[in-house]
Amino acid sequence: MARIAGTLISVGLFMTTSGVSAWGQSPSGPLPPKPGAEVQLPPKNAPAQVKVRVALVNTPVTVRNSRGDMVHDLEAGNFKVADNGVAQQISHFDLGGDPISLAILIETSSRIEPLLPQIRKTGIVLTQTVMGSTGEAAVVGFDDGVDKLQDFTSNGDLVESTITHLKQGTSGSKLYDAMAVGVEMLTDRPQATADKPGRRRVLMILSEATDAGSDAKLGEVLRQAQLANVTIYSVGLSTTSAELRAKPKDTRPQITPPGTFPLPPQPGTAQTPTSEENRYGNIDYLALAIWAVQHAENKIKDHALEVAATATGGAHLATFKDRSIEKAIDEIGGELHSQYTISYTPTGSEASGYHEIKVNVLRNDAKNLKVRARPGYYLAPPEG
Repeated sequence: MARIAGTLISVGLFMTTSGVSAWGQSPSGPLPPKPGAEVQLPPKNAPAQVKVRVALVNTPVTVRNSRGDMVHDLEAGNFKVADNGVAQQISHFDLGGDPISLAILIETSSRIEPLLPQIRKTGIVLTQTVMGSTGEAAVVGFDDGVDKLQDFTSNGDLVESTITHLKQGTSGSKLYDAMAVGVEMLTDRPQATADKPGRRRVLMILSEATDAGSDAKLGEVLRQAQLANVTIYSVGLSTTSAELRAKPKDTRPQITPPGTFPLPPQPGTAQTPTSEENRYGNIDYLALAIWAVQHAENKIKDHALEVAATATGGAHLATFKDRSIEKAIDEIGGELHSQYTISYTPTGSEASGYHEIKVNVLRNDAKNLKVRARPGYYLAPPEG
């Protein structure tokens, strides 16, 4: 499982039993007792070690006007950030400039075989449009297993070559396990602070929204992603579309075709990619994302990609209709390099549990602007 990150610091505070505070300079080692003196033992009800946690929270903020265009003329003073209702001091602010650490997760299962030729052509779009000239990227493939195909590198040619030579795998799809690996890899990348530059941690997923056989649970993975300040973007691959593009291999009736939908069709309605997209259009992904993080042990069966993107402030783009995989990646790259990055160290809200993040724009035309940011994060109770 990915390591919990986000600059967590534990400090042990020990108090003496003499009624005098132990603050101040202490000797380098224990003091030996005087000859004949009784050794004083700490009382049984002495306070346990106190853990103080300090977390740096980064949130990407996308601002669009009423026409859907990105807004690029805002400054730090135009944003108000609250953590569990408590106003926070912004420590780092940037517009699309912080270099990106990009972990690319690609499903290679036999289920999406007809789409692999299109996926293999996306390397140059991923390196030039998303990774950028100052970024770095790693590539992970997954089917019945999870394989680190390329570790983080700033060499775009290596990334493109890895994607160009992707091999078809088995029929499984351990999506959640792959996400856990990607989050763990990104946890080690440096983050921006008030004193030094860092990298934006981005997880890009090219996959179906189906998990099969993972040990990891989506809610737990999203907890780690939030604490590690990882933003998840996803490009949904349609197995139905893949089946339509595939050359017919067997004309015999199939009881369970490879391109299946998660739910049965509505009565009297033909089940198509368009009908399914319309059918799911009214789902409250924000509420589902918050529930998934709060109930980490429970499994989310449907809409995993949409939930993951919503929980971390990213976006999910389906490849239904006229949007190709390359076009979806290009749209994501355009957003990443045109969005704001805001960082703060939470103050006045140290309670464990779910922390809600609210980001508002302070400007005369704010009511006409649409602001998207990560909804929050889950802070586990201290151990011990």
